[in-house]
Amino acid sequence: MLGEADLDIIVNEELKAYIDPLTPEEHESLERSLLAEGCRDALVLWGNVLVDGHNRYGICQKHGLPFQTMQNPRFQSIEDVHLWMIDQHLGRRSVSDFQRGVLALRKREILAQRSAIQASTPPVPTTEHEDKDEAASLDEPPAPTPHPAERPPSREALAREAKLSGNQVALIEKIQKQAAPEVVAAVRSGMISINAAAAVSSLPEEEQREAALAGSKELKEMAKRVRDAKRKPRDVAAKEPITPSPVTSADDDADELITLRRQVAELREENAALRKELADLRAVSG
Repeated sequence: MLGEADLDIIVNEELKAYIDPLTPEEHESLERSLLAEGCRDALVLWGNVLVDGHNRYGICQKHGLPFQTMQNPRFQSIEDVHLWMIDQHLGRRSVSDFQRGVLALRKREILAQRSAIQASTPPVPTTEHEDKDEAASLDEPPAPTPHPAERPPSREALAREAKLSGNQVALIEKIQKQAAPEVVAAVRSGMISINAAAAVSSLPEEEQREAALAGSKELKEMAKRVRDAKRKPRDVAAKEPITPSPVTSADDDADELITLRRQVAELREENAALRKELADLRAVSG
């Protein structure tokens, strides 16, 4: 409840900014709800660090409203906190498709980094009484402990978790890597679609910026021009007459058959390896 305990709550600006902030309209709606019904959901803490409920905490402080807090025992590191925040927001209907993709890609990056570190770092033995007083400090979260190995999810698994298609996740990844900040802001705000932003992001950054500053209409027109330009070569190729290929010799046919057989054999080996890996994973989990 509101009292001395809330005075020790630490607002980490990095965590506060990790998820896109509420729009002014959303913040006003939350404020009206808290004033009418009170703060019903507990704020989530990691030690004394505020993890979830930054907007509610600010509004409760502003109006002197009581609130409750809770600790999440799963938090052992800042990566755990980030993963939990991502999962919480992926489960909310108000999150846009673009932001879902961004969060899913963040999750894959965190898990990939964790997997790489675990693979390259041997376990470090710890003493029973090591730094107990320091770990119990109220000013710092508990010290991290090792995690079991976790394979980073595939793009398809990410897409399912984020309720997106694999193509959407690929386009969002392209936007993150190539789009100018102004184009990212446009798709984030809903000014243009993911498809349009991905098309525009293939242009030089200065052209992207100029189109974004010109507004939504110019961005959409530029995206259409980019898509049309990519479509034309395919249309021209489709209209060109197909010339018969020269007659191949028996040796050429034999070489092609050998190549195809080798590819089939390689695919079978790869399939067998994947089945073995799946069986090992099931045995471990079972």
